[in-house]
Amino acid sequence: MPIKFTILGCGSSMGVPRADGFWGKCNPSEKKNYRTRCSAMLSNGRLTILFDTSPDIRHQLLREKVKNIDKVFYSHGHADQTHGINDLRIFYLKNKKKIDVYADSNTKKYLKKYFPYCFNDSKDYPAILKIKRIKNKETLNISKKDKISIKSIEVKHGSIDCLAFIINKSCAYASDINQIYKKDLKYFYNLNHLVIDCLRLTHHPSHFNLSDVISLVKKLKPKKTILTNLHSDLDYNYLLKILPKNVKPAYDGLSFFI
Repeated sequence: MPIKFTILGCGSSMGVPRADGFWGKCNPSEKKNYRTRCSAMLSNGRLTILFDTSPDIRHQLLREKVKNIDKVFYSHGHADQTHGINDLRIFYLKNKKKIDVYADSNTKKYLKKYFPYCFNDSKDYPAILKIKRIKNKETLNISKKDKISIKSIEVKHGSIDCLAFIINKSCAYASDINQIYKKDLKYFYNLNHLVIDCLRLTHHPSHFNLSDVISLVKKLKPKKTILTNLHSDLDYNYLLKILPKNVKPAYDGLSFFI
């Protein structure tokens, strides 16, 4: 069956608009400027796999009419990527089966420290998740039947490393990043889709900005690039006007087939 990739949320850590209603340079009349925090999803009718559980994951799953979650991959332990974790509970209750979640060593420690009830049985509540450590450059063959493989690559995100994910050697998802290490660039060349962090116009110490991404695209030569983690100074229609034809801004709910 065809594998569908969906951008559940493409907004930066405070979303667009912010909680105080500030839209920045984004036109509130354009629905594609309404951005929840970053998460993404793979689905093929049998399996549903999440990348991160943003604080907006409940709204995102309702919007996409998601009925089951089979696995979750975490890029890193920041709040805007993890703090929707409790909303996985209903999927455990429906199926009476722990959901496998994958994370690197640091993210695993963070999740178990701050959300222990998700992983440890207690008197009143059963654990809902089973956490598995994923190593740098490890490729997991999620399902031979469904032909889904996910490779995890450590990338730089300011003062920490986090994970980017390459699905079936054709699509990369790197939502929080400001550098791909030179030794790992080979995994990112000539992809069909590159979904990548593009926070704003000006420099940021933990994220790519627009000029960074354009330079990277020229080097990596993906067939199509989709910008995510968009801050409130990047209006959707403004980006459409200035970007090369093979580079597009994301919007919540955007999907394509891998």
